[in-house]
Amino acid sequence: MKEGKPETANGNNGWVPVTAESSRPMRIALLAGPMLPVPPVAYGGTERVVAALATELGKRGHDVTVYASGDSTVDARLRPVVERALWRTGYRGDVSAHMLRAVARCWAEADRFDIVHSHVESFGFPFARHAPVPVVTTLHGRLDVAGMPGLLDEFTDIPLVAISESQKRWAPDANWVGVVHNGLPLEHMPTSRDIDDSLLFVGRIAPEKGVADSIELARRVDIPLKIVAKVHDPSEIALHEQLVAPAVATGDVEFLGELPPSARDPLYASVRATLMRGAWPEPFGLVAIESLATGTPVIARRAGALPEIVEHGIDGYIVDDLDEAEHAVRLLDRLARRVIRRRAITRFSASRMADGYLAAYRSVLRRRQDRVVADEETPLRSLPAEPLSPQRANNGRDPRAPAGRSRRDGAEQEVEHGAA
Repeated sequence: MKEGKPETANGNNGWVPVTAESSRPMRIALLAGPMLPVPPVAYGGTERVVAALATELGKRGHDVTVYASGDSTVDARLRPVVERALWRTGYRGDVSAHMLRAVARCWAEADRFDIVHSHVESFGFPFARHAPVPVVTTLHGRLDVAGMPGLLDEFTDIPLVAISESQKRWAPDANWVGVVHNGLPLEHMPTSRDIDDSLLFVGRIAPEKGVADSIELARRVDIPLKIVAKVHDPSEIALHEQLVAPAVATGDVEFLGELPPSARDPLYASVRATLMRGAWPEPFGLVAIESLATGTPVIARRAGALPEIVEHGIDGYIVDDLDEAEHAVRLLDRLARRVIRRRAITRFSASRMADGYLAAYRSVLRRRQDRVVADEETPLRSLPAEPLSPQRANNGRDPRAPAGRSRRDGAEQEVEHGAA
């Protein structure tokens, strides 16, 4: 983690903004939310992606600044938007004001960069429209709920990146500059030859994540289910008490809570399959690519972006109901874990993600450059002559006023003789 501010374009280091055709490194700002550090200690999706992107861009020589919580350990220059990540302090309230504060902090320094990459959802839309430099926005959530369709119709001018074709399809008229699947440094994920006769669920204890279906599937096939999940919010606590705790009591489930990657990743590698049975249409699915990178297949519902990640019969199985999921468990031995791992590392690497975003950055820079050229080549229209009033003909002084005084809008103002 680096300290300090980057120089402005007029700073003393001679920096000038890059153009789309330039091959020299860019000054890039990555704007993250204040809820979790970058990277997160345990649970957290967007923050992990931002950390991976910052590291990869830095490896390629770009000057990267990350706007995130002050306890972040990202491998880049850090500009804190709050002293400590909100959720690590126990804060569970509305984050809107904190998100806007993060946007404001980055906006105030935007002219220090060639491009800004926002990861704060719609909170950054006005910033993207009015910033002095191009702002690319990656959307990590759903686009069909919570007023997003109308908001996207309003902001058709700002450059957007989708994280899956499934997500993108709900806003066909938006200003898309790319679809970039999330990537992580998956080459470091562990593998195992010793496979436990168990299944795995990783995520949140929430109805839309398919917790109930996963528990029922484990009971049907008589294979224990390990659950790695956060239980923070009141709704998560209630569902845990209703569904998970009774299954733990009967021996169907082993609840492990929220684990850091050092403990979670070996679990991926040691189970027969990872279950993603939620009906919620995932805009992406980091759990899927992490599991696949260890060689462990994924049994996923046909929803959201999961069919883009899991190729049926190769990386796992795409299923529509519990009966199909039960059949998929019986077919797991047909899959080659070595092939699953190799494909995942190739398709969802941090390097490939960085390639996609750099292409998007240069596309946006090229559009901005073309607009500037077009504006310079457009001749100024001659304006019709406007008759001068006596006051304007007399340099703004009312000829009726005594010398040394000017009357404007009925008010007298002192005028110093000889002033420019």
